Amino acid sequence: MSKFENFIYYILETKFRKTMVIVLTAVAFFASLLMFPTKAVLAKMLPGKSDNTFSVYIDTPTGSSIEQTKKITSCVSNILSKEHEVMHMELFYAQGIPLDYAGLVKGASMKRTENVTEISVNLTDKHHRDEPSFLMTQRLRPIINKECTPIVPNTVIKLVEQPSGPPTLASIVVEVHGHNIEQSRKLSVEVGNILAKTEGLVDIDVMADDIYDKYKLVPDIEKIARSGLGIEQVNNILYLAFEGMAIATKNSENRSEQIPIFLVLSNETKRLSNSSDNAIRSKLASLNLMNMQGMMVPLTEIVEIQKVKSTPMIMHKNLKRMINVIAETDMVSQVYPLLDAREQMLEYFAKDYNVTKADFSTYMFDLNLKDKKTGEAFLLRWDGEMKVTLDTFRDLGAAFIAALVLIFFLLVIYYKSFSLSGIILIGSFLSLIGVIVGHWVADLVTEQTFFLTATSLIGFIALMGISSRNSLLLIDFAMGLINEHDMEKKRAIAVASATRAKPIMLTAVAIILGSALLAGDPIFGGLGVALISGTVAAVFVSLLFVPVLMDNAKAMDKKEEEV
Repeated sequence: MSKFENFIYYILETKFRKTMVIVLTAVAFFASLLMFPTKAVLAKMLPGKSDNTFSVYIDTPTGSSIEQTKKITSCVSNILSKEHEVMHMELFYAQGIPLDYAGLVKGASMKRTENVTEISVNLTDKHHRDEPSFLMTQRLRPIINKECTPIVPNTVIKLVEQPSGPPTLASIVVEVHGHNIEQSRKLSVEVGNILAKTEGLVDIDVMADDIYDKYKLVPDIEKIARSGLGIEQVNNILYLAFEGMAIATKNSENRSEQIPIFLVLSNETKRLSNSSDNAIRSKLASLNLMNMQGMMVPLTEIVEIQKVKSTPMIMHKNLKRMINVIAETDMVSQVYPLLDAREQMLEYFAKDYNVTKADFSTYMFDLNLKDKKTGEAFLLRWDGEMKVTLDTFRDLGAAFIAALVLIFFLLVIYYKSFSLSGIILIGSFLSLIGVIVGHWVADLVTEQTFFLTATSLIGFIALMGISSRNSLLLIDFAMGLINEHDMEKKRAIAVASATRAKPIMLTAVAIILGSALLAGDPIFGGLGVALISGTVAAVFVSLLFVPVLMDNAKAMDKKEEEV
């Protein structure tokens, strides 16, 4: 280690060389930080998870028949059946699949209408597949949308993966709050159009029922009474003609309760020739009831046909009316499409609304809209996995700052010197260079985008203790040589660096080898890469940068003994 000792001493000899080390370290630090705005390194809550299953959500326009929904479902299932990795599929018409991890918050249990279908797709074991599930859904999504969506216009088909972290409604959710429900619906459609034009966003859906015309059959009670019929009699034939009804029951040895027997007309009999009141009137004219006098009474005489608008579902959150507009990210971080879409919204809505940004301390990305004509107020609130990502990074950032403060005060108590404590803290913080550069390198050598995730930040926080230990050992060793062996300051720092280099490197090798097992994991890969690359950076910082700061610290000077 004599060569390394002489090299450190050579650096410490002149102020120019020490300045160059500081400048190069600062340049490396700020260059690594620039990788975020330049998108060389992308941040995300958690990367895609390779699982043995994924789901397909099919939402045809509100009011669509089950036949239309089945046409879309058949198209999707035919495409999926051609995939060799697909073992089998389970189709759930007019309902959601049994609750899975994703369906817990996506409202799968509340789906009970003819315009929805969910498909559970089971794949071969992920350890025997070359293509992970999240890359498969990315590849199949444009194919399915291109071939199946045109069958029924305005259909939304979503490929939903099982989340690797906490389940959310979607990657990006925009909540449109407002008392005027009609204007809120218009705003939500405009927000959806902006998200659809934003690069990196897919599966855009406005979670609001479409308003459509429908026909209501209203029995005229007075005419029914005058015709000698009963209301129940009229209701039964109407249900039988359009839906079906239970006409008897069956007993079974295996069940304690009776099993109803339903009478349902054939599809050809139930189906109308077209969607008009004339078709319904013709259908009713073919149905007759016998009254108590034995006379046949046509239903058209006692049932009124009314054309009405459908009643959409109104959603509330915290007792406030709102409409959700959702979007998923296509192998990109949620933050960058959010910022892009938000800028487009600021420009677009400024024409008709006074737009103000929300308070940074609460919901930093929210937009408050005030109609210039009516003065009505609306709120665009951002939520979903993006919000979880920001909250997680905020909490981890707070944990990181708390770790820095605690380490600093412990070191101040130990050394009774702010300068030495600051040197150790700065050296620890600079391991961030390795964490960021490591993710950049990992992104270059992997097929899919390698994100800086929440687990990466956990690894960085863990590195604080390792980096602090390296610097602490150097300072203690050097101060011992100065005070106890009366060694010259620069030489003592050089000897301490050379002597502690081997144990520091051996510790680093042990950490790197142990973390290598995590680097290939889809979820904890960020933790492994952060520990590996951050440890490498911590070694260089401890053995090159910290000695320069130690030489400039007056607290490292020899302490005179008191007489």
